[in-house]
Amino acid sequence: MNNSIGNTGRLLWAGLRALLLLTVVCGVLYPFAVTGVAQAAFHDKANGSEIKDADGTVVGSSLIGQSYTDKDGDADLKWFQGRPRNGLGENSVNTQYELILSGATNLAGDNKDLIKQVKDAQAAVVKDNSTATYQVKPSDVPADAVTSSGSGLDPAISPAYADLQVHRVAERNGLTVAQVQKLVDAHERGRQLGFMGEPTVNVLELNVALRELASRS
Repeated sequence: MNNSIGNTGRLLWAGLRALLLLTVVCGVLYPFAVTGVAQAAFHDKANGSEIKDADGTVVGSSLIGQSYTDKDGDADLKWFQGRPRNGLGENSVNTQYELILSGATNLAGDNKDLIKQVKDAQAAVVKDNSTATYQVKPSDVPADAVTSSGSGLDPAISPAYADLQVHRVAERNGLTVAQVQKLVDAHERGRQLGFMGEPTVNVLELNVALRELASRS
């Protein structure tokens, strides 16, 4: 009897020691080590890939798109616009890129609702980006200007869509086309490793630079 109690006690004490050791190693030392390495080697990514304006204020993340609307909820045309957000749904909680949910439309290519969304978006892009000196044709509108991404939160657009908006943005901000085009070219990112994916322009980073340029001018 006493031997059985002694064996049980030793097993419980061994289990307790293992629990304490693993708690310290896995719950304290390992998280501190991982956090330390992340902060030292990948500081920007570890902190959410934050984007700051000229005053040092965090305005968002380079990984999450934002909407640029006026007080009525319509697109504010003084800013570069990102991709449509159809995948989030009209009655979704996430209508302004809030980090609550994301998703695609899951509509087939021949779905009537999707076709209407694309046609309406194309007409809006043509109308919004045509100026007195620059006329956009429907054939000029790239695919990413009229379709949402798989997540609905894509932060980037194609260089072609950014170029299409240059004249409108320049006119609305009292800048020259050359100034705005130079800004777009400076924010174009090439393919990853030179061959993966497509060239992109991060809309938030571009608009932060646009704000700075407009304020100086």
